Amino acid sequence: MSGPQAAKKGYVIRGGAEGRERLRLLSAVMRPHVLSLFDRLGVADGARCLDVGCGGGDVTLERARLVGPRGKVVGTDLDGIKLDIARGEAREQGFGNVEFLLGDGCSGYGSGEFDLVFARFLLTHVPDPLGVLRQMRDAARPGGILAAVDIDFSGYFCYPDCPALWKYVRLYSDAVKRRGGDANIGYRLPELFGPLKLDDLQMNVFQPAGWTGPVKQISPLTMDYISDAVIAEGLASREEIEPIVFELYGFAESPDTVLSGPRCFEVWGRKPAQDGA
Repeated sequence: MSGPQAAKKGYVIRGGAEGRERLRLLSAVMRPHVLSLFDRLGVADGARCLDVGCGGGDVTLERARLVGPRGKVVGTDLDGIKLDIARGEAREQGFGNVEFLLGDGCSGYGSGEFDLVFARFLLTHVPDPLGVLRQMRDAARPGGILAAVDIDFSGYFCYPDCPALWKYVRLYSDAVKRRGGDANIGYRLPELFGPLKLDDLQMNVFQPAGWTGPVKQISPLTMDYISDAVIAEGLASREEIEPIVFELYGFAESPDTVLSGPRCFEVWGRKPAQDGA
């Protein structure tokens, strides 16, 4: 099994309405980076874009602003609650160029149709990331761009040392691995893109960090939201998890601490205009 269906099976973070609010916080942290990436990718007015594993649709709506009313953006995911929220927000903000579809993989969304096919923080959760990338490649038109952003969870840092952070990193990584994913897939992205035979293959690395603001809240919130999966996989008990969450929140709320998110890798390339693959 590959694609978002596998992601749903293997996803370790609480979904639904609660998960949507976590993604809203994450998107606030990531917004400068995604806008910078879209600028480099050259997302043009009138473009057609596919956002695979779109979650709450924050990136989908950012792209819809860039492509304008002549463009079209399709976001796909298997969390129907998040998609319903995303549809409502798109209506409230007056977007007529966005469609959110409940779906598995990229099939059925227009083979060879899209100018940009994009996935953020999806491949880390699937057992066959290359299979997902191949589906994404098929969805791109000749000359279209394929791009992915994903994490190296081992790349966290903090100051001063916070033992709860390293417990969180271990539990998250182990839970993802138990469910068929790879929490450190980021640095594998260039290798995974290799078989796709894309032109102009490029990579960038960035890492959100700070001593104030939402970037510090993501870690304790995520530790809380993976607790069900961690317990289900037998990695820790509720009684063991609660003090980790408590310590992480305390560390995040202190004005004298620095806390990062995971290291993030961006990789992108262009499907050949004369594509023989």
